[in-house]
Amino acid sequence: MMRGRDLALWCGSAGVVLLCVGAWSALVSAGWVSRVFLPSPQATLAALEHGLADGTLPARAAQTTQRMLIGWLLASILGAAIGAAIGASPVLRRWLLPGLELLRPLPASALLPAGIALMGLTPGMVLAAIAFGASWPVLLAAAHGVAAVDARLREVASLLRIGGARYVWKFALPNAAPDILAGMRLSMTASLIVALVGEMLTAQEGLGTSLLTAARRLRSDDLYAAVIVVGLIGLASNTLLALAERRLVRWQRH
Repeated sequence: MMRGRDLALWCGSAGVVLLCVGAWSALVSAGWVSRVFLPSPQATLAALEHGLADGTLPARAAQTTQRMLIGWLLASILGAAIGAAIGASPVLRRWLLPGLELLRPLPASALLPAGIALMGLTPGMVLAAIAFGASWPVLLAAAHGVAAVDARLREVASLLRIGGARYVWKFALPNAAPDILAGMRLSMTASLIVALVGEMLTAQEGLGTSLLTAARRLRSDDLYAAVIVVGLIGLASNTLLALAERRLVRWQRH
């Protein structure tokens, strides 16, 4: 059951959302912003209902979500593997981490034109861009988490003659699990952003194309309806990952 504090937080969050919607409606009704650029909440809701009813929004949301999840899985697997290898090796940490820290702030969307030149306007290029842009939070979290194994655990592994891949699997990765899971949550957000930008640039079917088409046609109601769907995808994915993280690292709180 929901505790009193959680219920109060939920009610407070719902109140803030209602307040924002009310301010939005008042702003449009007063005519301070043209309805061409900012539709009323009622018009946005009608466009959302129409898009859901005719199947356009669910289909495009499914396409974007599929790209996001595949790219996120690739980023998580590759990021965790490479990060664990770097974290377990002092030599690799010394040589690679400074360069990786310099590359990390580079937005993946800035590399999409280069990806298009190399791979063309293909679905594979979009997935590669998502995997590249979303791998950094997981990679660096894994590297730092594996490197930060407690000295006593390292002594136990040494006494048991456990080294190499077995040490990483049995000692380092469990120790780094909270950091890796937190990085995966950040990675999911990056995956959604790059998926949308990639769809806009490559004209792949998805919510990114819906957003761009609605903006070009000045269909602000369709634009904001698609934005709401994107927000719901982000909210749902973050909530599910937060629940999974809470269950998987439950041992750490005891």
